[in-house]
Amino acid sequence: MSAFGRRGGAAGPGSGRPAFGVARPMQSADGAQAGGGDQFPPIESLSADTGGGDDAMARLHSRSAFVPEAAAKAEGFEASVHRIKEQVLPQLLERVDPEAAATLTKDELAEEFRPIIGEVLAELKIHLNRREQFALEKVLVDELLGLGPLEELLADPDISDIMVNGPGQTYVERKGRLEQATVQFRDEEHLFQIAQRIVSKVGRRVDQTTPLADARLADGSRVNVIVPPLSLRGTAISIRKFSAKPITIDMMSKGGSMSEKMATCLKIAGASRFNIVISGGTGSGKTTMLNAMSKMIDPGERVITIEDAAELRLQQPHWLPLETRPANLEGQGAVTIRDLVVNALRMRPDRIILGEVRGAECFDMLAAMNTGHDGSMCTLHSNSPRECLARMENMVMMSDIKVPKEAISRQIADSVDMIVQVKRLRDGSRRVTSITEVTGMEGPVIVTQELFKFVYQDEGTDGKIRGEYQACGLRPYTLDKARQFGFDGPFLESCM
Repeated sequence: MSAFGRRGGAAGPGSGRPAFGVARPMQSADGAQAGGGDQFPPIESLSADTGGGDDAMARLHSRSAFVPEAAAKAEGFEASVHRIKEQVLPQLLERVDPEAAATLTKDELAEEFRPIIGEVLAELKIHLNRREQFALEKVLVDELLGLGPLEELLADPDISDIMVNGPGQTYVERKGRLEQATVQFRDEEHLFQIAQRIVSKVGRRVDQTTPLADARLADGSRVNVIVPPLSLRGTAISIRKFSAKPITIDMMSKGGSMSEKMATCLKIAGASRFNIVISGGTGSGKTTMLNAMSKMIDPGERVITIEDAAELRLQQPHWLPLETRPANLEGQGAVTIRDLVVNALRMRPDRIILGEVRGAECFDMLAAMNTGHDGSMCTLHSNSPRECLARMENMVMMSDIKVPKEAISRQIADSVDMIVQVKRLRDGSRRVTSITEVTGMEGPVIVTQELFKFVYQDEGTDGKIRGEYQACGLRPYTLDKARQFGFDGPFLESCM
């Protein structure tokens, strides 16, 4: 007898079954040997069927072999108009008083320019048809009163961002994708003059002593300028264009940025005066979301907004925007966001909305949320709701306020009701990936519960990300607050 209760020799070469530890080929349904192929296919054939690994490696190979293209240049009609402009502009400036031209509007300047341009063209022996002459007039007026080559990009409704990386390279963002534009500047001096023209309109300056500047355009578009020696390729201008048509939560829902239930939840949160923090990365749509949620504020409430460069556009009648001020040449006179938050508390606000929380003003914002200014909102850079809370703790601790960490965490838990996480995915789409409630404290830890989340599924053949918005089915902790405004039924229904 063996140790397994069988007689020795019962299993062997001559017996009907193999010895212990000897593998026997699997049998298929018709009795033929499968060789492991049917139930356990070889790794090579499995990868060949799916094709996923090959596609991924092909993308990696193409990316490693990528060679940057030369700067895009205007061609055809546009190129010819710009070449003529370079010949006409110097002689035109000799015949025009710049100070007098600055007092005219664009239409008035175009009328004044028309006969002078005709004289210059005649002297240069350049013959243009009517279409070319109108295009030349527009380019010259943009050069003298507008923003030069940037004007045609600002007029394009499909462009959401403009990024100038020196005089020879400009990129734009269309539908979440970056592409190189054909516009170019004459030289670094030309680009620097346009940057000066932008910042001077809002009472700011940019030069070697103050090489950084935030500004805004007349339509509310946000502008950031950085010049040498900090920018090594020359003057860099970044413009976040302001949408002429206000984006609402319903428009976001129809566009796929969130589900209908999530839209209902956010509408109720805005109307029920929840204290809301909108979290996300650069370009993820935080300010757009803040503008959309502010639409739900009662028209009878007094709202004060505080920003570095004013870009919020609220639709409420009782809205007062405040903007920070940089220091003067002597390094004095600066007014920070924290100064404005402290002052806003004395202005009888119902809600205080911060464009972005970056530092010590976080403590004053929490104090406002926790001292009778329910419904206050702000945006903050972070990757997730949990990291958003950690960043708020760090910002308060980095300030000159000496408060224990546990007291800071408790104030955050008592002040913030909801965190809305937005994200720009790699296909360029902007989505609400999480709506999370702050429920309180458990020991030294801030406790949260997720009401909604975006679950990634796959990527389509067109490169679009596919996913599903899921309600977590939890009873909202803020249901009592919604009940005070009569929204408890719809709020509970939307979260289930």
